[in-house]
Amino acid sequence: MAAISTAEPSRVGNGALIPELSFAEHLVAAGKVQPQAMERAQHLAIESQERLESVLTRLGLITERDLAEALSQFLGLPIAAAADYPPQPILEDQLGRRFLREAKVLPLREAGDSVVVAMANPLDAYAVQAVRFAVGKPVVAQIALPADLDAAHERLYGDGKSGIHQISGETNDLGGDSIADDVDRLKDIASEAPVIRLVNLLINQAVEAGASDIHIEPMENELRVRYRIDGVLRPVDSPPHRLSSAIISRVKIMAKLNIAERRLSQDGRIAMAVRGKDIDLRVATTPTIHGEAVVIRILDRAHVELNLTSLGFDESVLGPFRTLLTQPHGIVLVTGPTGSGKTTTLYSALSEINTSDKKILTIEDPVEYHLQGINQVQVKPQIGLSFAGALRSFLRHDPDIIMIGEIRDLETAQIAVQAALTGHLILSTLHTNDAATAVTRLLDMGVEDYLLTSTINGIAGQRLLRKLCSACSEPYEPISELVSRLKLERLTGGEPIVLRRAVGCPLCHHTGYRGRTSIVEVLPATDGIRQAVLKNADGNQIMKIALEEGMQTMASHGLRKAIAGVTTIDEVLRVVPVI
Repeated sequence: MAAISTAEPSRVGNGALIPELSFAEHLVAAGKVQPQAMERAQHLAIESQERLESVLTRLGLITERDLAEALSQFLGLPIAAAADYPPQPILEDQLGRRFLREAKVLPLREAGDSVVVAMANPLDAYAVQAVRFAVGKPVVAQIALPADLDAAHERLYGDGKSGIHQISGETNDLGGDSIADDVDRLKDIASEAPVIRLVNLLINQAVEAGASDIHIEPMENELRVRYRIDGVLRPVDSPPHRLSSAIISRVKIMAKLNIAERRLSQDGRIAMAVRGKDIDLRVATTPTIHGEAVVIRILDRAHVELNLTSLGFDESVLGPFRTLLTQPHGIVLVTGPTGSGKTTTLYSALSEINTSDKKILTIEDPVEYHLQGINQVQVKPQIGLSFAGALRSFLRHDPDIIMIGEIRDLETAQIAVQAALTGHLILSTLHTNDAATAVTRLLDMGVEDYLLTSTINGIAGQRLLRKLCSACSEPYEPISELVSRLKLERLTGGEPIVLRRAVGCPLCHHTGYRGRTSIVEVLPATDGIRQAVLKNADGNQIMKIALEEGMQTMASHGLRKAIAGVTTIDEVLRVVPVI
């Protein structure tokens, strides 16, 4: 980015002089950085002798993309797109790899009598002059996003070694099984620069790949690292096995966990800035026979839209679900397995009904996203603050709406029922396979059937499935046997059926899928459903009644999305059974 920490002017592009110090003023004037934050960052840059733009992004005061866009506006230079980077190295004989990496420069193409280069810092006069001298041509600069520039350097000049392996090569004298039981030595090693860079790189790569989780798992002869991207685990380059203890200890130090305790599971939290974006990380450790396994859940608030439509709720389910939310009291449940988007759906629902005339309280474990205007409470079992305990306290605060992160036990369920009976709207989640079995799950917990029929407004079951990559998916006509077996004609009204298949391209990492969407079924508590509950009907009987009353199942919702070209039939069959 721009070298905005010096008052020396530079010549860029057409040779015009640009006073670099004024770019800091430009950031403040454009509202990208608050004046107090800029002043604090300037002091830190002077103390650490670090570039000011690096301090700004490291502190999360501005994202690298926002910084690049501000620089583009300030200098009148375009931003190099990911597709602009060449497939093969350009001017490799004239420009050394080490210089290009250290100067954060990459030639894009030769354009007549000039050479176009992508620069993370187009105000770096030395780098511009060095390139001009080496190639003997004028330099036309474009602004590079650091993530795109790093990826291009890795692809063009990586020598077949990933950043993980390059950093691991600097740690020959660190780690090993011999220090696993030496807590003081382990703490020292986990604080060494290579280990810090290694863990930061694992996290940065996961965030850039759009992963929701990082799984670090020590095996007998290897350390396995996998990212969960769009709901599917993908192996990535892993550090050597000898660094297992050091890497896991580093994560535990960052999460403020006890690195000496390796016999019990621990939970923690890390708040950090990645590429200038504030990221929350939830860390969970568990002991295994080969060492501690760690799962890091990534909560990227900047990439989450708390909007039901953007989550995949279309008109077929949006109307029935919103009807449940407009009831003045009662219980609305969202069900599904872990990682099916239940909490995000509840957050989106709260965002819709959050008005100034309503008091909303939530009790969560953990609080994943901060919602404006809503009082949120974090469960703390170690001090006795449980779901049930917080709920009892909530009722003395005169709330209109209460969100319970999860109904886990009978005590919590009973208090939720009592709150619903006394005029409160309760939103919560439950772990069941579908909407119908949520009723039997609550009955199994011990909740009386007459209380359920008096309080349950409705239940939404949900799953997440992968969306097709819009850049590479291709249409095809399904064979008649498939159409007949899945009864697709009933979903199209006799129209010709054209599906799409996953192909794979660089944009989707050759998987054919990018992003995820929800498939939902909404089961309202009708009189027929209530009568079935009082007669001790099981989940299958309740589902049969709901279907007779017109409920759309998750499978039907998924098939409709496949017919619309949002996803594939294979993906729907992977996520839900289609009968």
